[in-house]
Amino acid sequence: MPDIRPFRALRYDPEVVGDPARLVAPPYDVIGPALHEQLLARHPRNAVRLDLPTSQPGEEPDDRYRRVARLVAEWRSDGTLRRDPRPAVYVYEQSYRVPGTALERTQRGFFARLRIEPFGPGSSVLPHERTLSAPKEDRYRLLRATGLNTSPVVGLFEDPERAAAAALAQAAAGTPVADLVDDDGVRHRLWMIPTEPGGMADAPIAAASAGPVYIADGHHRYETAVRYRDERRVHSSETDPAFDFLLMLFLDAADALTVLPTHRLVRGLGEAGLARLAEALPGLFAVEPASRGALVERFDAAGSLPGGGGRFGIVTPQGAWALTARREAFATLPASGGAAVRALDVSLLGSALEALLGIDAAAVAGGQRIAYTKSASDAAAAVASGEDGVDAAFLLEPTPVASIIAVARDGDVMPQKSTYFYPKALTGLLLNPLEW
Repeated sequence: MPDIRPFRALRYDPEVVGDPARLVAPPYDVIGPALHEQLLARHPRNAVRLDLPTSQPGEEPDDRYRRVARLVAEWRSDGTLRRDPRPAVYVYEQSYRVPGTALERTQRGFFARLRIEPFGPGSSVLPHERTLSAPKEDRYRLLRATGLNTSPVVGLFEDPERAAAAALAQAAAGTPVADLVDDDGVRHRLWMIPTEPGGMADAPIAAASAGPVYIADGHHRYETAVRYRDERRVHSSETDPAFDFLLMLFLDAADALTVLPTHRLVRGLGEAGLARLAEALPGLFAVEPASRGALVERFDAAGSLPGGGGRFGIVTPQGAWALTARREAFATLPASGGAAVRALDVSLLGSALEALLGIDAAAVAGGQRIAYTKSASDAAAAVASGEDGVDAAFLLEPTPVASIIAVARDGDVMPQKSTYFYPKALTGLLLNPLEW
């Protein structure tokens, strides 16, 4: 079973640095160059300086990570960052509007430490995503230099009794230690619940410890932490060291979590390829003509849809159509993995792209034939303009949380760009120093 512990977080002191909204940042992997510059300009101590350092002219490759280590030491020394005096569980609430809709949601979870386990048989930590070497190397170098988790891994747990939800709601009735609204209009609130025998922190820890934890977001950070732990163990004789743990945000899988889809842009079909595609689609899908505007509107609001029904949209220069997979037709196509991964909408589309267009996994990995966007409007606009050779867009519904868990249980991994959990946990609300 997972080993989950309270911890003493390192947090910004608002009496020293002021408004926390100016100090937090999205996770490193969703920050583009323009947003990076905005965050740097927003406050000289914005958390982006810790989580996404960039090289400066004349620096060696590792200098940017060493610069972060110096910043952390400086900010701890001058009071910018202060460590909480007692171990605690940190309740985290995000209130937001589902993108493209008027639907308002609130999700609650909690931050704690999770003991690191390698993936594999018998592990109580289960992944669903395949990782890439370059992001892992970047995260490793940062972790090695700082000994600090600057942003959390996000994990799902199952709690049929809803004991954790009741405890988190009780905690959220109190006064938060942080309350801010981000650039996307998401309200973030944080409560610190010090641990004590029979206290409010017991129920969420017990619920999340009762079964496997499924990684929802942060696979690269998790695998980096495994590598870091293994290397530290070689040179350490500590018992139960802090580097055996990492920072995780725990969310109940039964809550109304929002997963957004990532739409596929296909390049280089040309008129002949589009004609072949139109002729072949009915062999795998029920095809219905659709208004381009209505189709785009529907898939821009996909975060409110249940997903998993084999429903897609396609936009080409010739028009737009709604597609529904004929699952019996897909049963004849080559497929890998267990039943759960084969049933995913993203897997069905991947099989269709290979069967109808010859775009196999190697072509997808090469990045020449397929591009991605989270906006159906942007996907349709790319087709209309022919931008970057795009001549077809396949629009998807989200992957259901239950399907993510089923794939993880089977020991499988999903195709690239299968899930995008929204909203993201902020970087800078709290940090996890790998020390007791």
